[in-house]
Amino acid sequence: MEKNSSDNNSFVQESSTEEITAEPIEKSPEVFDEPAKTGIETELQEQKDKYLRLYAEFENYKKRILKDKEELLKYGTESLLYDLLPVIDNLEMAMKHSSNDLSVGDKPALTGLVQGVEITLREFIKVLDRFGLKPIEAVEKAFDPSLHHAMTQVERDDVEANTVVEEYRKGYMFKDKVLRASLVAVSKKTVNGDSVSKEALTQNTGTDKEIEKVIEEE
Repeated sequence: MEKNSSDNNSFVQESSTEEITAEPIEKSPEVFDEPAKTGIETELQEQKDKYLRLYAEFENYKKRILKDKEELLKYGTESLLYDLLPVIDNLEMAMKHSSNDLSVGDKPALTGLVQGVEITLREFIKVLDRFGLKPIEAVEKAFDPSLHHAMTQVERDDVEANTVVEEYRKGYMFKDKVLRASLVAVSKKTVNGDSVSKEALTQNTGTDKEIEKVIEEE
C-alpha cells in the first residue's frame, strides 16, 4: 500500500511539472486600414475614368463613321459628275458653232443634226439635274468670289460695278456645294467708278491652270 501511495505522489509531481500549452487563438481579420482603403478607391476611380474615356472615344468613333456614311451617300457621285462636265461643255460648244453655221445658209442635214444634239443635251442635263447638278447663274449677277472665277475686268458704264457681264465657261453646283466655279468677266466703271478689288478677284474656287486652259481653248 505504501508503494502505491508513493507511485501516485510521483505521478502527481510529474504532472505538475509538465508545462501546459494552449493553442493560439486566431484573430479575426481586421478591416482594411485607411491607407489600403484609399489606395483601392484611387484604383477604382482610375479604372472608372479609363472606362469613361474609352466609352467617349467609341461614341465619337460611331459619330464619325455615321457622318462619313452620310457624306458618301450624299456626295458619292461628285467625282463622276465633275468628269461629265466637259461633255456638257463640248455639246454646248457644238450647239454654238452649229448655230453659226446655220446662219450662213439653210442646210437641212445640218439642221437635223443640230436638233438631235440639242435634244441629247437637254435630256442629259435633265438626268444630271436629278442627281443634284445645277448650273450657276452668272451673267448680270453680282460678282461672288465663292461662285465666280473672275478672268478679266471690262469697262462698262451701263451696268453696276462688280457685275458679271460675260461668262466664258459655265459653273455648276452639286447639291449645296460648288462643283465648278463659273469663269467670268466682271464690270468696272470707266471714270472715277468703283471697280472690283484685286483681292476679290483672286478669291475664287478655280485654279490658274484652269484659266490658262480655257484661254487657250477660246
